[in-house]
Amino acid sequence: MGWLPVALLAVPLLGALGLVVLPHVLRPVLRAYGLVLSGVTLALAALLVAAFDYGRPASPQFELDVPWIPGLGLRLHLGIDGVSLPLVALTALLTFLCFGYLSWGRARAGEFRRARPRALVFTLLVLEVGMIGTFLALDLLLFFVFFEIVLVPMYFLIGIWGGEGRRAASIKFILYTLLGSVVMLLGLLLVWAQTGTLDIEALAAAHGSGMARSVQILVFVAIGIGLAVKTPMWPLHTWLPDAHTEAPTTGSVLLAGVLLKMGTYGFARIAIPVLPEGALAVAPWLGAFAVVGIVYGALACLAQRDLKRMIAYSSVGHMGFVLLGFATLTPTGINGALFANVAHGLITGLLFFLAGAIKDRYHTADMTVLGGGLLATLPRLGSVLTFAAIASLGLPGLAGFWGEMLALLGAFQPADGLPRGLFLTYMVIGGLGAVLTAAYFLVMLSRVTHGRPPPLLAEHRDVRPYELLAWTPLVALILLFGLWPGLLLSLTTPAVHTLLGALP
Repeated sequence: MGWLPVALLAVPLLGALGLVVLPHVLRPVLRAYGLVLSGVTLALAALLVAAFDYGRPASPQFELDVPWIPGLGLRLHLGIDGVSLPLVALTALLTFLCFGYLSWGRARAGEFRRARPRALVFTLLVLEVGMIGTFLALDLLLFFVFFEIVLVPMYFLIGIWGGEGRRAASIKFILYTLLGSVVMLLGLLLVWAQTGTLDIEALAAAHGSGMARSVQILVFVAIGIGLAVKTPMWPLHTWLPDAHTEAPTTGSVLLAGVLLKMGTYGFARIAIPVLPEGALAVAPWLGAFAVVGIVYGALACLAQRDLKRMIAYSSVGHMGFVLLGFATLTPTGINGALFANVAHGLITGLLFFLAGAIKDRYHTADMTVLGGGLLATLPRLGSVLTFAAIASLGLPGLAGFWGEMLALLGAFQPADGLPRGLFLTYMVIGGLGAVLTAAYFLVMLSRVTHGRPPPLLAEHRDVRPYELLAWTPLVALILLFGLWPGLLLSLTTPAVHTLLGALP
């Protein structure tokens, strides 16, 4: 079934090209066009999940390996394993839910009410191609191509359909990510020059042979900078709050739910298995930046008045836990990082949907202006917001708990060769960050959902049917992975042990 990865890319790509070739023909069905195509992509992702051989999740499946540019020895190499499967499914689901949010609620969704609806559908379809392709690529150059494809549609998504400060936010986004990508490309080319191949499978199996330790450290830093910008890691995070604050709801959902995962996925797929000695040398520094990001993100959240900006800063902290898990170079820590990746995509995607719903009703996300009382006047919306907040702060029994707990547990006993005392310090600082995370979400809930409601809140409707349809799958998956974490861990654990087989 090697055709499945191709189909996952072909459906949204051909759909985007159809909007260019047949714009007037498709205009009458534009409202459902993106929803149908993303629905087909989601169905293909579901087929991929159903047909996946869970007896060997560490081995790439549904592989396609054909010549791409024969003159340069480049190949179109696609495949999927236990690390990438959850992220492909998450991407397809969130994209479908975003199209559903736009299509079902077009009369009230700000993005679709604006001009250029055809351009919006085209942009989201191209964005889906880049996101899915990044998780399917098994060739370094192909990975880089898909990694970069997402920049252009996200730039336009923020710059055209964003808020009042959209121009500055979109420019900052594109400059940061492009500069990071240039450094990453230099690292990838150095790998090619040293080993003579761009095949990720072959490079991971070689365990860094052919590259001296000094070269591995240099390459790990170069690739890591490009990945860290997209993650984002402190102090390379400053583009994120502006991008999230100004992005439309669908842009914020996909940016937090998928694009940030592309950076962390690169550490698991490329940096750690291909450059084991480099990973071992840089891991203490990676852990240091991670825990600073955890605490910084939490303190920044406590200082925010804007709900979307607070959720954006929370991503800096949550991604810090993911990076800390990777820095431990242990099965426990990396499993925690991969679990937290998926959990963050579900929970923060839901939070941005909710922030968009609140802003759509009251034309502001300023928590002091909202004035509280959401549970009293809009009980369903307030209840879902409360659920998403306690899931994000890491309440046991919900998906947000397991990833952060495993990342901290990995820091308790890091890989051989790493300074345990230093990582114990990281664990304590990360634990403090988890406490601060609970604090800022509780402060947010006290400002928005509790207290006496202002009179204007009574004029607005509670959760609408299209919002319920978009949010229910996320709520269900947050509960499922929280109560049954083994469902995801059984998929990633064998693949993680294979990745770590590259470590000396």
